[in-house]
Amino acid sequence: MVIGPKKLLQLVKKVKLVEDLAERELANPEGAGFDLRLGEVHSIKGKAFLGINERETPAIKTVALYDKKKSSSIKIKPGDFYLISTIEKVNLPQDITANFKPRTTTFRSGLFIRTGNVAPGYKGKLTFGMKNEGPVPVTLELGCRIVHVQFEWVDGDGNLYRGQWQHGRVTTKRRETQV
Repeated sequence: MVIGPKKLLQLVKKVKLVEDLAERELANPEGAGFDLRLGEVHSIKGKAFLGINERETPAIKTVALYDKKKSSSIKIKPGDFYLISTIEKVNLPQDITANFKPRTTTFRSGLFIRTGNVAPGYKGKLTFGMKNEGPVPVTLELGCRIVHVQFEWVDGDGNLYRGQWQHGRVTTKRRETQV
């Protein structure tokens, strides 16, 4: 069952379910979750290997970083692919999982965000793939709302996240054995 905003705000205070939420979300969240903001943009290069027991993800270069003291933006040209990270961090207890939906203004502008599920026990920033699949360049201001998160109860508790992406890591440093 999706957890509603009133209960989510209680969990933000009680267990720091989400840290660094925008004032807008703390005062008047919309829908059945929170909008999360664009904090980092990373380009990828090099090579990748996804094996049965080992993996290596491409190297990254951070090309844009949110700074609350000064406004900055990045232009995403048609065909460009980036990894993007949120400003906010989540702290999921054993009985809550998180799922993501792109905001409609992203796909109305030609941007598609590739999201996934976050397992109970994960702590940290969130990273997604983003590609401009439209015909026009799109300028994104760092700090803009980019994705909507919804939280759900896990009936009977879930298994805690044990992966290597804990605390918002964006890429591997070298080939590594999967947990």
